[in-house]
Amino acid sequence: MINYLKSINPVLQALLATLFTWLVTLLGASLVFLFKRINKTILDAMLGFSAGIMIAASFFSLILPAISLADNINMTSWIVLSLGFISGGLFLLLGDHIYEKVNKKRKKNNKRIILLILSITLHNIPEGLAVGVAFGSIRHGIDGATFISACILTLGIGLQNFPEGCAVSIPLRRDGMSRSKAFFWGQLSGFVEPIAGVIGALLAIKIRLILPFLLSFAAGAMIYVVIEELIPESQTNERKELMAFSSLVGFTIMMILDIALS
Repeated sequence: MINYLKSINPVLQALLATLFTWLVTLLGASLVFLFKRINKTILDAMLGFSAGIMIAASFFSLILPAISLADNINMTSWIVLSLGFISGGLFLLLGDHIYEKVNKKRKKNNKRIILLILSITLHNIPEGLAVGVAFGSIRHGIDGATFISACILTLGIGLQNFPEGCAVSIPLRRDGMSRSKAFFWGQLSGFVEPIAGVIGALLAIKIRLILPFLLSFAAGAMIYVVIEELIPESQTNERKELMAFSSLVGFTIMMILDIALS
């Protein structure tokens, strides 16, 4: 099975990988059928764990391959990576401001619901892009860009999508939406990932010169999500030290997997 997946087109690999991450979002959203509420400590620990995974994935699966490729094609790596990294964060920052302005005049409850859905959907775009770029870059034989590292990145993003699915569907249910509608919107927030994944893979394959920028762009977007959403949300828990430790565990596991299996 692994050998078959390695042999197929990178675009199809990216599609399958991001369908997996969307499926995990769907599973998280489906908890709305089982629970009215989910233990906050469990959810916060999952978010902290996911934050650690995403930080490690940003470095080992995106930044390191970007440095290697930039050096191989005689780019000034620190300039290209800096521009890409900052651009990824600015992309989400701009998106946050746009959505806040668009929904400023809506009713308070509707605004909260819309912003909740859009904020999760928005940051799923660079996550899908990161997976697509990771698989697309394998074709260029870059140090650190391997099938295993791309799969590990996919797993890390998938893990943090589970609490995100819950984070959309359960609050919508609590605000009076039916279970089926809350589930629909919860899983839909992750459906942009397969689309972004395919686009990322195509760009990585066709335009090699912009690949270092794309890899660092995806890393910057992921770190923005970690700093702006995952860590602050996990730190609203009374057991902040446990949430911080869960981030360390997530980073350590991702680091071990990436180094040992790459």
